[in-house]
Amino acid sequence: MTSALSSIPAAVVKPDSAATLATPLSCAMFPRVFPAHDSAAIRVAAPPARPTLLYDPACGFCRRQVRRWRRIAGEAIAFAPYPSAASSYPEIPPSNLARSVHLVRPDGTVTSGAAAVLESLAHGKARRWLFALYRALPPFAAISEWIYARVAANRGLVSALGRPARQCRADARRYRLTSALFLRGLGLIYAIAFASLWAQIDGLAGSHGILPAQQLLDAVRGQLGDRGPALFPTLCWWWHSDLALRALCATGTALGIIAALGFAPVACLALLWLLYLSLCTVGGAFMNFQWDALLLETGFLAIWLAPLALRHPLRSRWIPSPMALFLLRWLLFRLMLLSGAVKLLSGDAAWWNLTALDTHYETQPLPNPLSWYAHQLPASVDRACVFVMFAIELAAPFLIFGTRAARRIAAGAFIALMFLIFVTGNYTFFNVLTALLCLPLIDDRAFPWFKRPAPRPARPVAWNPWLLAPIGALLFVLSTQQCTARLGLRFPWPKSLLELQAALAPYRSINSYGLFAVMTPTRPEIILEGSRDGIEWRPYEFRWKPGDPGRAPGFVAPHQPRLDWQMWFAALGDARHNPWFFRLAARLIEGSPAVLALLGTNPFPDAPPKYIRARLFQYRFTTPSERRQSGAWWHRDELRPYCPVIQLRE
Repeated sequence: MTSALSSIPAAVVKPDSAATLATPLSCAMFPRVFPAHDSAAIRVAAPPARPTLLYDPACGFCRRQVRRWRRIAGEAIAFAPYPSAASSYPEIPPSNLARSVHLVRPDGTVTSGAAAVLESLAHGKARRWLFALYRALPPFAAISEWIYARVAANRGLVSALGRPARQCRADARRYRLTSALFLRGLGLIYAIAFASLWAQIDGLAGSHGILPAQQLLDAVRGQLGDRGPALFPTLCWWWHSDLALRALCATGTALGIIAALGFAPVACLALLWLLYLSLCTVGGAFMNFQWDALLLETGFLAIWLAPLALRHPLRSRWIPSPMALFLLRWLLFRLMLLSGAVKLLSGDAAWWNLTALDTHYETQPLPNPLSWYAHQLPASVDRACVFVMFAIELAAPFLIFGTRAARRIAAGAFIALMFLIFVTGNYTFFNVLTALLCLPLIDDRAFPWFKRPAPRPARPVAWNPWLLAPIGALLFVLSTQQCTARLGLRFPWPKSLLELQAALAPYRSINSYGLFAVMTPTRPEIILEGSRDGIEWRPYEFRWKPGDPGRAPGFVAPHQPRLDWQMWFAALGDARHNPWFFRLAARLIEGSPAVLALLGTNPFPDAPPKYIRARLFQYRFTTPSERRQSGAWWHRDELRPYCPVIQLRE
């Protein structure tokens, strides 16, 4: 301690000068990383009557920050551009004034950098705790000075990167209604997702389901020991019975409805995120879809957008967080841009030649009746649609950070694309959730029926921006790393950042996206059959996936029949690469009621079969003439056995 203070003039070392001592003391602890400020030893001969902060008026970034600091500090601090004030304080070197802000105190002492900023903000009551941390914790002071030095040295870059965030901050007051509608809509989507899973959870992850949650957790515990809960975050570690799984789904459905009604939004959204994460973790292959990850990431960001109130009426005076609005827009930007980019980066000729829609409607996982009609469109229309899709996914995302009109155009384009996908295919709640993410692009003026409340001071129910700033910065950097990696861009990201990314991956709230990177040109379908004697085989019909060629496709979205979806993926590969498929066959031989409930028909109502086999067929939509003659929606040809005949050993 003595050596750290030996370089400080005695005139500066006073009992009331703790703020002045903070910088050299903390920098002495980290001499290589955090250089000390030479202004700590400066005393001016003609001090001002009140503390005065000197700044660079030629720097736009500095001017913006000073305007914000002035609102916080009020009249307790004077702000002066250093060129006009430099003559009053000749003791401060001009080079120092150009490099950082300086605070001149009435006692003649001078401080600079982060110390000057935090001491100035401390005159505003809401920011005193930051300066108290600076004075009490030397490491915090050192890190603050290091951050200040990096920002000061790259003001232009920081200003450019902060432009979208500044736009959000300026417009936040205009997004009260749309933010409230977004939060309510998200609660409704959560309720749909939980209710959809509730109807299937016994057959998917129950004790007599295809992939029992208890067996998964036992295997994880056996391999990872105490590290299991960190790598597989779920509440089911403490309660994983069938009743627990149903209780999680029921609670999530109820909380989603409560959030949709505007009650306790932060608490509801936090619990919804935790419950859905818990189910995704134990759901295995059945809960590993991109929209599950999108719902978790959207739900996590919505926690920081929601107001800290027990009741959130639509006509609230609450002002949404600019940081949360920006992150939601950034999420939509990544989702749409990556969806288009991965198609081109895959090199698939179907996308490059604009022919993807020639087969998409019949080869997508779960077509609906309109898919058959869309498949009959002329090839020229399909190519035009693919071109428009690329324009929306690759160009429109950049309008998100444009003017108000540009954001509206982007939102309209995205919603139109999601609507067309919704009506021509069953994509669960994905299209609805993506359309909901467009609401933060539309300000309240788009709803003329909404009357703003009388101008009174807003209740302080929003998250503290000083708390959100580091969280938002971290989420932005980590999601940017994910985005660049998905685009194939190589940047020298710090190893510590990549390690943090890996540590947070199990929580599924910072994700990469990109659907249908490679188009499937054909439609193989697995037909499951059972037999008691190995001679007579009866087929199992699924509710939603194609089976009987004469059965019309159905509308099922936003519900997701997860087994039907997985059967589509399984048909694209080999049975050996889908171990859950053999568990499905075993449950059918056992006659598990929970698994049979996932199917459309049970051809063995009296007693389960002794054998199960699977055959692979090639499906295609019938032509209009074929349908007129036979009435069938599908034509199919047998390809080969999908797997050998399966029976259970004693």
